Amino acid sequence: MYAVISTGGKQYKVKEGQTVKVEKLDAEAGSTLELATLLVSSEDGSGLKVGTPTVDGAKVKAKVVGHGRAAKIQVVKYKPKSRYKRVNGHRQPFTSIQIEKIA
Repeated sequence: MYAVISTGGKQYKVKEGQTVKVEKLDAEAGSTLELATLLVSSEDGSGLKVGTPTVDGAKVKAKVVGHGRAAKIQVVKYKPKSRYKRVNGHRQPFTSIQIEKIA
């Protein structure tokens, strides 16, 4: 069984037992949370439920594994012929969650 969840302005296709890195959430490591479910389906595609915008009665329970920061990227601003160059680094924070149950 899989589901499509929405969190942090993004959508993720998840299965039970899967670990997913999502946008940073305000939750303690080890706590559980329920996520907005947009679609629920079995593996072969039968029993498809599509929400408008969410599926009524469908619940996806997840456990917060931990928090972290992604790999560093460099942001470069450059203007030719004017001696202007700026280099900044950025590390996006994330929360790692494990999908426990799709019901």
